[in-house]
Amino acid sequence: MKKNILKRGQNIFTSFFGFYLLAVFLLWMKTFISQSTEFNLNIDNSLQTFLLLLNPLGSALFFLGFSFLGKGKKRYRRLLIIYFLMSFLLYANIMYYRFFSDFITLPTLFQTQNFGDVSGSITSLLKPYDFLFFVDFFVLVALMVFKVIKVETTTSLRGIKVAALFAFAILISAVNLTLAEADRPQLLTRGFDRHYIVKYLGMYNYTIYDAVQSTKASTQRALADSNDSIEVINYTKANYAEPNPEYFGVGKGMNVIYLHLESMQNFLIDYKVNGEEVTPFLNSLTKEENTMYFDNFFHQTAQGKTADAEFILENSMYGLPQGSAFTTKGMNTYQAAPAILGQQGYTSAVFHGNSGSFWNRNEIYKSFGYNHFFDSSFYQMNSEDLAEYGLMDKPFYEQSADLIDTLPQPFYSKFITVTHHYPYKISEEDATIAPHTTGDRSVDGYFQTARYADEALEQFFNDLKEKGLYDNSIIIMYGDHYGISENHNKAMKQVLEKEEITAFDNASLQRVPLFIRVPGMEGGVKHQYGGQIDLLPTLLHLLGIDTKEYVQFGTDLLSEQHDQVVPFRNGDFVSPTISSVDGKFYDSTTGVEVAEDQLDSAKKLQDIVEEKLATSDKVVNGDLLRFYTPPGFEPVDRSDYNYLIDEESAE
Repeated sequence: MKKNILKRGQNIFTSFFGFYLLAVFLLWMKTFISQSTEFNLNIDNSLQTFLLLLNPLGSALFFLGFSFLGKGKKRYRRLLIIYFLMSFLLYANIMYYRFFSDFITLPTLFQTQNFGDVSGSITSLLKPYDFLFFVDFFVLVALMVFKVIKVETTTSLRGIKVAALFAFAILISAVNLTLAEADRPQLLTRGFDRHYIVKYLGMYNYTIYDAVQSTKASTQRALADSNDSIEVINYTKANYAEPNPEYFGVGKGMNVIYLHLESMQNFLIDYKVNGEEVTPFLNSLTKEENTMYFDNFFHQTAQGKTADAEFILENSMYGLPQGSAFTTKGMNTYQAAPAILGQQGYTSAVFHGNSGSFWNRNEIYKSFGYNHFFDSSFYQMNSEDLAEYGLMDKPFYEQSADLIDTLPQPFYSKFITVTHHYPYKISEEDATIAPHTTGDRSVDGYFQTARYADEALEQFFNDLKEKGLYDNSIIIMYGDHYGISENHNKAMKQVLEKEEITAFDNASLQRVPLFIRVPGMEGGVKHQYGGQIDLLPTLLHLLGIDTKEYVQFGTDLLSEQHDQVVPFRNGDFVSPTISSVDGKFYDSTTGVEVAEDQLDSAKKLQDIVEEKLATSDKVVNGDLLRFYTPPGFEPVDRSDYNYLIDEESAE
């Protein structure tokens, strides 16, 4: 009898079922270790640690279980294929997370036109140990090749046993979800933050969740009707903030120049490395008599990063929770700043020293109503002047100064720069400040490219003065998104001279610079809280255009009725009193968690934020602006725009 038991045990470990169990164990452990070490999931308690361990098991059992549906040798090949695909999905998310501190979504997979432009950054994301992510796969292959595992030609599990296996896998996932809901109620219905889904349900279940959400979003347009737009119009009118009479129309008839401060975070203002100012020109603007500097201004971007920032400031609507509206909603109907101002006599143009197809700009700009798009085809792209994402800032601004001089006035313009972009590489001859000394190459170089960007800005200001544009133009400089992600918190502790970077600190670091210069207007430092969503109504009111009839989700920063609750795309928010970060509420002044008696008011703010985000998503996903035209506004006709270079433009 003892021999029979031993023989049966040997058969299990050399059978296909044993091969399957080994594969499940290896994938389970690899995923658990990867999720624990490669992602910043903010594990707070023992239950969350247990769930992080449990969630890959159900997925591994379930998906690898599909190999039992084959026969004979096909089962082994099918198992290896599924195993490799799941391993590749895990590693792809790890690479993506190293760059974006986020996870891949279905819409991002369709942003293929960007892949060539970002490929230069991939090598900086590779780690020496990355080969370990696939060692287990080759171990499984070797077990077959060297016949350590006996390849069975008959089916070892049939019918009810296979069904029982799937049922067991589903049971584990159901227990996982039940425990997750206990620790994080309404996890799936309030799933703005992908980190929560991965933390509680795991990478593979997150992928399924994302596919469902993306499919749901893509069907909203077909199901939307004019009744949906009425609900949205009533919502935005109820949240409208009247313009401040002191500022309304102070820039009427002036040109508008948006200067995009790529990856510029607000902690750089007045920051010094080795006693030397990193951004001396921007620092000087905080004291310039006609410039307002907002020191509590936050970016609100998600996966679209720069594209999200553009989308938000042009439309006063939020970017999407998955992917980028620039790539997936380029054909929507919009009432964007270029179209609004175009009907007020403005010529509009974008200047960008990169390919026009990057982020689908050459298509969505038509929907926004931009008259001109000066992409890389309009610039001299000398090899010595190129950064990883296009033309470096100084030659870009130098050439742009001549292009902007050709525009009829008044004009609305936007300049998108690229030098100060991850991984923050710069040549010795272009660097005019020493790197930081944290030992983190990206963080240390961040200060050098920031200095270069600052010098380029000063150069462009001088060009505007020479062209006679400085004294009749509103100049707005805005940071588009963070430059240093949470993955670099170890180095940031040294940069900020802190013992620890907390979740609250990370939220605070989402501040980006905002400068608004209006000739003749009194400047100064403004402390009100605001975000990119507020830029469009602020600008239109400065130009003397009331925004009441437009569907906009931000409010005028200078209005007495300005809403100082700033939502983030993941459902968190900051405000002068209470901030919500990773499901916890903090006193915005002290960074300490709020007392019990403040929780009710904090949760009410949370509900307001989530309603605002959901309503904006309803507009974008349902393309609801096609059902509503504000009084005096003419819908954009995309056929009016052609951004291809012609002989006249080239001349």
